[in-house]
Amino acid sequence: EIRALPGYPQLNVQDWVGQDDFIPRYNIAPNTQAPVIRRVDTGAVKSEEVALEPASSGPLVMHTMRWGIKYGKERGAQAINARSENLVEGVGMWNKFRGRNRCVVLCQGYYEWQTKGKAKLPHFIRHSNPDKIMLMAGLYESTIEKDSSEPTYTFAIVTTDASKGLSWLHDRQPVILSSVEDVMRWLDTSSQTWSAELANLLHPWEDVKAPLECYQVPKEVGKVGAESPTFIQPLSTRKDGIQAMFAKQRTKQEATAKRKREPSSPVPGKSDEIQTEEKKVKRES
Repeated sequence: EIRALPGYPQLNVQDWVGQDDFIPRYNIAPNTQAPVIRRVDTGAVKSEEVALEPASSGPLVMHTMRWGIKYGKERGAQAINARSENLVEGVGMWNKFRGRNRCVVLCQGYYEWQTKGKAKLPHFIRHSNPDKIMLMAGLYESTIEKDSSEPTYTFAIVTTDASKGLSWLHDRQPVILSSVEDVMRWLDTSSQTWSAELANLLHPWEDVKAPLECYQVPKEVGKVGAESPTFIQPLSTRKDGIQAMFAKQRTKQEATAKRKREPSSPVPGKSDEIQTEEKKVKRES
């Protein structure tokens, strides 16, 4: 389904590199595999510790990569996001990637946590059209690891300031590419350089005609390894959600009100018996 790129029929993506490595999930976490789109390689990768992909104007391919690019000397340190400000300024580790190692990350939507006091409430953000896939700006790296002749591909998601409509939730959000033209511009690495035109793509999603949909989801999504299709369903509409709880309360209240309105049903013959007894008492007295 994801290979069909729902909502973007004009995108012509050919092969899928590492398709068997991707397992569709509702809870993709750092260090797990996810599909991205990039330009096809045009040259052999040399046996260097870090091998940057050469520029290419060739066809697009889908490629399964691991989320999180290594950085620094500390073991296990990785960057899952790249701040757009650093790309524009050309500072830090992203300067070597921004000119020719750009990709587009595919997903149905993304999770973000709202902080309320000590509580962190997960929310899911997607296009208002649930059948439309979300395309995020990304960067990738191919690394030749020790004792290996094949490169390992990893990626990071480019983030920017949150839109006005989502600033209540978090101060950052992914850069979501809004059109096929923007996708093609981001993936055009033929010049091997960064430009002001590319920088103009790194803005929050502010499409008032097609606003993003955001709703609270269950806290279980925060557990690494947990998996369920209910993770992307609104918490309020689940069987154990808020609306379900209110519906149960309304049912109980309506049943109670109905019982109060209905007259009490007399026990057959009881009233006659009581009346007869009362007459006997009067006569006897």
